[in-house]
Amino acid sequence: MGLREIRQQGDPVLNKECKPVKEMTDRLRDLIDDMFDTMYEGNGCGLAAPQVGILRQICVVDIGDENQYLFINPEIVEKEGEQTDNEGCLSVKGYYGQVTRAQHIKVKALDIDMEPFEMEADDFLARAIQHEVDHLHGHLYTELVEGDLYEVRDEDEEAED
Repeated sequence: MGLREIRQQGDPVLNKECKPVKEMTDRLRDLIDDMFDTMYEGNGCGLAAPQVGILRQICVVDIGDENQYLFINPEIVEKEGEQTDNEGCLSVKGYYGQVTRAQHIKVKALDIDMEPFEMEADDFLARAIQHEVDHLHGHLYTELVEGDLYEVRDEDEEAED
């Protein structure tokens, strides 16, 4: 297990379409472990493989609900409702912006054993999954920001803890 460098906005890898995962390998298992470690080290709630320079359809999410979520080859198959809130990204460090996303989603994906599963998500979990799936298709949340991005200073981040 280890930490990976998080690619920042402007890195061309962040704007590329990721390839589906066809089989689970030891290297991919290590990548997934590293992605969780990197996400936690960066105080994030999600991380997609292209953010660490790997163009594969893998993302991880942990919104602090005592669950860790792994999505391999995810596809959002249903969207309902709307929610608008601030979003940030480990690849756009220190900036936030208002983004509207679906309130409720249904996602199909594969788990660590390459077994298919479906799950539904609402609210912040739905937002986090949509954000990470966008990364797998070469899109950053900054493309969806309504208005301007605003910078969050260190003292602002401390006040949120």
